[in-house]
Amino acid sequence: MYELYEFLRGPCLWASFLIFIAGTLLRLAFLYGLSRERDRVFYNHVDMKWALKSIGRWLVPLGSSVWRSRPWFCLAVYLFHVCLFAVPLFFSAHNTLWHESFGVSLRSMPDSMTDVLTVLFAAAAVYLFCRRLARPEVRILTTPGDYALLILTLLPFLTGFLAFHQLAPYRGVMVLHIFFAELMLIIIPFTKLGHFVLFFFTRAFIGFEMGTRRGARPW
Repeated sequence: MYELYEFLRGPCLWASFLIFIAGTLLRLAFLYGLSRERDRVFYNHVDMKWALKSIGRWLVPLGSSVWRSRPWFCLAVYLFHVCLFAVPLFFSAHNTLWHESFGVSLRSMPDSMTDVLTVLFAAAAVYLFCRRLARPEVRILTTPGDYALLILTLLPFLTGFLAFHQLAPYRGVMVLHIFFAELMLIIIPFTKLGHFVLFFFTRAFIGFEMGTRRGARPW
């Protein structure tokens, strides 16, 4: 078990980051080439003012009309994504590992805050999962892979919480925690999880199309 733990913390961690970075860059390059091939006229309407407006309105709570029409759904999605980034980046134990592995670290938040954000993330994930099951218009568009991705996203948080509070055998649950986290990192460029990068390009393109060409607010 110790050898597996060290392997996941060492070579596998580096490989995961390399696959994530290379895969993301390749996917962006492919989509850029595809858009240049199929819709060249689109690039005649590039306007960074509308791009930034479109992105900003969707990042700020209550900035888009969907917040007013579906507030609980938007709140769950917002908490889900904020916690998804905040916990891995600002958890004190993670920053210790960042420093040991890469020689860099970020400012850490209190462990109590990490616990709160983890619980909020789990609650948001459960809500989104149940919503996919309960709402017919959402269920019909949901594939088994969508459920699997949501569960996979939750597993690193669940195993990390159990390991930190020693609510399960520490070494075993830590191996699972690192494994699920690295697996999620690896598959991001090749699945719908890639939207966390593609979101900014999609919202910018919508801003170009709706704002620059049509003079309409795309939010």
